[in-house]
Amino acid sequence: MKLIRVYLRPFYKRMAGGLLIKIIGTVCDLFLPWLLAFTIDSIIPLQQIRPIFLCGLLMLLSAAVAVSGNILANRLASAVARDFTQKLRHDLLAKLLCLSARQVDDLGASSLESRLTSDTYNLHELIGRMQRLGVRAPILLVGGIIITLTLDPQLTLVMVSVLPIITCVVILISRHSIPQFRELQRSVDNLVRVIRENISGARVIKALSKTTYEQNRFDQANRETVNQETRASATMAVTSPIMDFSLNIGLTLVILIGAFRVNRGATQPGVIIAFLSYFTIILNAMISVTRMFVMFTRGSASAERIAQVLNCPADLQTLPLSAGGARSAETPPLICFNQVDFAYPGQKALLEQLSFSLEEGQTLGIIGPTGSGKSTLIKLLLRLYDVSHGQILLDGQDLRSLDRSALRQNFGVVFQNDFIMSDTIKANLLFARTIPDEQLQQAAQIAQAGDFIDTLPNKANYQLAANGSNLSGGQRQRILLARALAGQPRILVLDDATSALDYETDARFRQALGRQTKPQSKIIVAQRVSSLLQADQIMVMEEGRIVGLGSHEMLLKTCPSYRQICQIQLGDDNIA
Repeated sequence: MKLIRVYLRPFYKRMAGGLLIKIIGTVCDLFLPWLLAFTIDSIIPLQQIRPIFLCGLLMLLSAAVAVSGNILANRLASAVARDFTQKLRHDLLAKLLCLSARQVDDLGASSLESRLTSDTYNLHELIGRMQRLGVRAPILLVGGIIITLTLDPQLTLVMVSVLPIITCVVILISRHSIPQFRELQRSVDNLVRVIRENISGARVIKALSKTTYEQNRFDQANRETVNQETRASATMAVTSPIMDFSLNIGLTLVILIGAFRVNRGATQPGVIIAFLSYFTIILNAMISVTRMFVMFTRGSASAERIAQVLNCPADLQTLPLSAGGARSAETPPLICFNQVDFAYPGQKALLEQLSFSLEEGQTLGIIGPTGSGKSTLIKLLLRLYDVSHGQILLDGQDLRSLDRSALRQNFGVVFQNDFIMSDTIKANLLFARTIPDEQLQQAAQIAQAGDFIDTLPNKANYQLAANGSNLSGGQRQRILLARALAGQPRILVLDDATSALDYETDARFRQALGRQTKPQSKIIVAQRVSSLLQADQIMVMEEGRIVGLGSHEMLLKTCPSYRQICQIQLGDDNIA
């Protein structure tokens, strides 16, 4: 629970104020049964109206202070819980954005989503309940016992005798419930993952008539979550009936023994009435303690899961500048891969012995079958992952010795499965950057997006749905291309970024891209040979290796794999 202490530290003063108010209100609650007993046993026998009215007025005042104090303290508690959760979610999201791609893969996107939502909500509930009931319940419990001791110690001992039984039950149940709640959260992670897959793949599921299959898969994940919830809740549910049974046995004994004591004149009727009130208070306090125990158990499991993310070490360490070697006197190539190997965790090497270079202003085209490592190469260049062996140099400097933020400012990127925000087209193009309108319009024209943007209502201020679902596939891709071009990056990376464009639009885009006055290096990953014909170099990849590197004409002569791709796509008559 160190995580909770750290994040609550800034709110200690506010919590102390709420604690003081809560104590005052709770003490007033405890004062009411004592006043009632005093009135019955000491004031009524005097047969005077004025003292009775005074006691009644005092009880009314105590009730008013108790109610208003508890309301104010609860509002303060809710505010602290709200601000605590806001700060925690902010830091957790900031940490998620700093995690490496490997760490995200290990933790799982669905698990990270549930930690950011359901786990933080569990902690929000825990902090709020602990302030509202965590203060009030112990005071009522201990205070009630102390006051009853002053009224009749023997009856108090009868009432307190059931508390050790309840304590043992709580300790035993906690040992079983906390692991069960951890398993429950893992089941929730799996459920979220299945839901995400069903939502993102809804069109494919319908097209392949796999609706029933996916419903069954969701039902299985849902049943697993329900079963875990049932097991955890059933374990916790044992507490309430045992507590109720024990406390009601104690209440029965108090009434029975109290009746005999009143009959013998050892105690007074007002004391018995007060005892019943205090016993009800103590019973409710114990029930509140049980609820807090449930929340604490669930919150502890959630706090551990959140702490696991916040305590993740920095995976992509920035090495000392000398790690990349001293810059040579000659101008180094813009990008250089030097004997690069890479493997995802727990898998065999995906990329092996990659060596090539790209000069400033040149265009590199990359082509190859699915799974050959083209997109992985791009991820290494952007340092989403670190190489397993070898070096990647930018201007002669190892990427690992460069600040990641400064490194990525060199790139404008469009990935295979990129995203569009639910905002206006202009906001998507700006992407939280300061870019002149003329520059945005120029980027849209190059990306062949200007014409269709002008036909939309409100033009660049047209509101896009989530992930651009109110645009066609080609329109979305042109918006993504315009966003990458808008910042006028030094290196433009297009990872199969024109697959949704028809051949004519693709050709116009490449022509407009080539007419740019500002020199720009380009790395284009494509499945179409026609998209790469004008590249200075074309790299052919197969099974994580480079099997061909050179111009189009050179590869036709030296690379059988490339020639075969050209024959399939262009035909024998057009490959020369």
